[in-house]
Amino acid sequence: MSSAAPAEQLRPSQIKRRGRVIAAALELGAEGGYDAVQMRDVAARADVALGTIYRYFSSKDHVLAAAMQEWTDELRQRLTQVPPRGTAVADQLVDVFRRACRAMERQPLLTGALITALTSSDDGVAECTQEVGNQISTITDQILSALDGKTRERISRVIRHVWYATLTGWANGRYDMKQVADELENAIRLTVEPRYASNGKPTRTGSKLPK
Repeated sequence: MSSAAPAEQLRPSQIKRRGRVIAAALELGAEGGYDAVQMRDVAARADVALGTIYRYFSSKDHVLAAAMQEWTDELRQRLTQVPPRGTAVADQLVDVFRRACRAMERQPLLTGALITALTSSDDGVAECTQEVGNQISTITDQILSALDGKTRERISRVIRHVWYATLTGWANGRYDMKQVADELENAIRLTVEPRYASNGKPTRTGSKLPK
């Protein structure tokens, strides 16, 4: 497990400092990409001691993974203000992930830094990655609410795997962001559309997905 203190165990003043560290890492990543996020520079930008950062994060990858966690949570919150477009469930999910891809495309250096960090074997990164997955599940669950919980989780798992794989391909120069969005749409339509009848209600076979 990560030796850094979990966010939920921090005092309000510590949460503020931790937030400044994440904000500083986001700024540096947006300006220069993954290599620009150096812990000493993060400390200087956040106006905290270098040792303070290591109370909250085990590595720079952990900082960036925590930033990805916050970014995903902000996406979830924005969807409550501007709901997904589309009448069909699959269309709504496609809208959500195309929006996310457009947001990432607007800041390619930062997106590259975040995706690179998520490939780290750091335990803190693994914890943040799990939370990112939970947030994505929360988003998909709200749209797929008519389906049973097991089916929702299986569909969400497929979407998460396709998103992670295609974003990794994007970071390595194999895909552009349109291809990422297109692959996500393919995954969504293949897994979601067969679960709903033409009237928008779940079909009887809605829960019969392979384990």
